[in-house]
Amino acid sequence: MPTDRGLYCPPGDFYIDPWRPVPRAVITHAHSDHATPGSQAYLAAADCVPLLRLRLGTGITTQALRWGETLTLGHAQLSLHPAGHVLGSAQVRLRDLRGGPIWLVTGDFKTQGDPTCTPFETVHADVLITESTFGLPIYRWPHPDSVFAEINRWRHDNAAEGATTILLTYSLGKAQRVIAGLDPSIGPIGLHGATHNCTEVYRAAGVALPPTTHANADSAPSLRGSGTIIAPPSALGSPWLRRFAGPSGVRAAFVSGWMCVRGRRRWQAVDRGFVLSDHVDWPGLLDAIESSGAARVGVTHGYTETLARWLREQRGLDTFIVPTRFTGERDPARKETDDGPHYDDLPLDEASSEREP
Repeated sequence: MPTDRGLYCPPGDFYIDPWRPVPRAVITHAHSDHATPGSQAYLAAADCVPLLRLRLGTGITTQALRWGETLTLGHAQLSLHPAGHVLGSAQVRLRDLRGGPIWLVTGDFKTQGDPTCTPFETVHADVLITESTFGLPIYRWPHPDSVFAEINRWRHDNAAEGATTILLTYSLGKAQRVIAGLDPSIGPIGLHGATHNCTEVYRAAGVALPPTTHANADSAPSLRGSGTIIAPPSALGSPWLRRFAGPSGVRAAFVSGWMCVRGRRRWQAVDRGFVLSDHVDWPGLLDAIESSGAARVGVTHGYTETLARWLREQRGLDTFIVPTRFTGERDPARKETDDGPHYDDLPLDEASSEREP
């Protein structure tokens, strides 16, 4: 049930990705719009816990679950299943031990392959609550191999011209996926501080990534011209970024699902845009909903009204809207700091009653 603190499970007396501090929080993943500070106890997938402690502080009380492990809280039986979004991202499967339907909360998820996290798992349920960040037919992702081939060609050309490559993307999840796809022979790879810290957690979890360096004053000379810098969108135009400019300056690109919209790169005033998202696209979203077998579908985080209406009219499903304070992956024009993204600068042409991302 929705509350002023977020999604609440009365049989188990816990909240899923609460918006404000609560006694017990079940966390789908460590992005700051799903994992907020101040709760008394946090429950998450084992791979997610180190990221929670990095972002919320080592003093938090955490409990880790293995994939598929069941836990009873009050009258609720809970298990976590891979969502394929970022490292440790989980779907939450719930059932009331006194009877009733099986519920599944996807959190953020993607079905496209990603070597940096456990692949999405189809979980059957009677009632599904799904994200809809890119819940419109226009959002269809190219194969990541073709995207990385394009990125690496661009990096090579930039290095040949003496221009430092800047890849702007979010520090947790997307950045590590991008790093995994880069050809290290083209040149050194430098990481913004927030990206570097998250990447070290990925390495500790056993995720294979090419060598990187912390992009700072000491490493700047080795990165200028031939290097590639991975940084959050807020770094664009900053004095920090200018220190890495090569003889021919810098070439900047956004890496985001939003880049599949024509004109987006030009509007953002960057040199390139590459289409890569850690959220499911339209075909994957429909496949995941159908594969779950759910007859009732709650829609949250994004194009909620559009997707809910389409599922009612085209698939005959019983749908409902799950209110949320946040909306999944941010447009790259919005700000992100070392502590995570901010949601208070929505571009006017993005405004809607659902505050689409």
